[in-house]
Amino acid sequence: MDLDVFVSAHRAEWDRLDALLRRRRRLSGAEADELVSLYQRTATHLSLIQSSAPDPQLTGRLSRLVARARSAVTGTRRASWRDVARFLAYGFPAAVYRSRRWWVPTALLSTAVAALLGWWIGAHPEVRSSIAAPEELRQMTRPGGEYETYYSSHPAASFAAQVWTNNAQAAAMCLVLGVFLGLPVLWILFQNMLNVGVGIGLMSSAGRLDTFLGLILPHGLLELTAVFVAAGTGLRLGWTLIDPGPRTRRTALAEEGRAALGMAIGLALVLFVSGAIEGFVTPSGLPTWARIGIGVAAELLFLAYVFVLGGRAARAGETGDLDDAERSASVPTAA
Repeated sequence: MDLDVFVSAHRAEWDRLDALLRRRRRLSGAEADELVSLYQRTATHLSLIQSSAPDPQLTGRLSRLVARARSAVTGTRRASWRDVARFLAYGFPAAVYRSRRWWVPTALLSTAVAALLGWWIGAHPEVRSSIAAPEELRQMTRPGGEYETYYSSHPAASFAAQVWTNNAQAAAMCLVLGVFLGLPVLWILFQNMLNVGVGIGLMSSAGRLDTFLGLILPHGLLELTAVFVAAGTGLRLGWTLIDPGPRTRRTALAEEGRAALGMAIGLALVLFVSGAIEGFVTPSGLPTWARIGIGVAAELLFLAYVFVLGGRAARAGETGDLDDAERSASVPTAA
């Protein structure tokens, strides 16, 4: 291809496209159609030059021109509060609902592991002695001990913020590290269940299991559910790497990864609520039944949000992934 001849033949089209882009907000209907047509032809010209007669300066100019035209044709969509509301009303609960076959078994098995660890620690003095010295254990489990003062050791607002940050990081790690075949997720989950199991075992051995449950249940129900959802989603992401199903592995990972990213944002909000309960309700002077009642109510509301609202959205086709138009910008080409 004679590059000089090609440039001479099409320079006017490129200049016209540039002129239309400079005043794209004031185009008539006919001019908008002309812009689309010139964009298609210029994209084709760029492809021809890149394959037949690559010229760095000309390629750079046309690449910038095509990029500007693509933005004008496809539009640059900005997120709005309506998008946030739609995500919270449909996308997030649908994504959690779709992952239920992973996080519900994860929750049941993890709870069983925590209970088993608690029984083992509580029933075997030699195990408790390996955790700490007897005097230290008494300091932890006695009335007014470390397990009780932990929740009131800092101002409620700062304590809630600290708890929320820590739990959000743990949930995010479960979601992100799931891509490593889910193995790091299992470790994070075990560490969380071990901490719960140690508390159950030590406090039950001191005859104060009811006190421990009264402290952990108000915030722990919602908090652990969020962790289980994150862990189940991370395990699902890891399994997608092994078995992507009818999709290509790349497509499957992209779809599940985007849904997991959106879920991380939603779970951060859930953990914000549980952190607020832990900071303000758990150490409050409310009766134990009232504190537990608040935790149970928050848990039931979340489950209804997922299984009722999310189930309805999932059956309507919502996946928690981006809309088709937002996944990638397709470049139209001229025949």
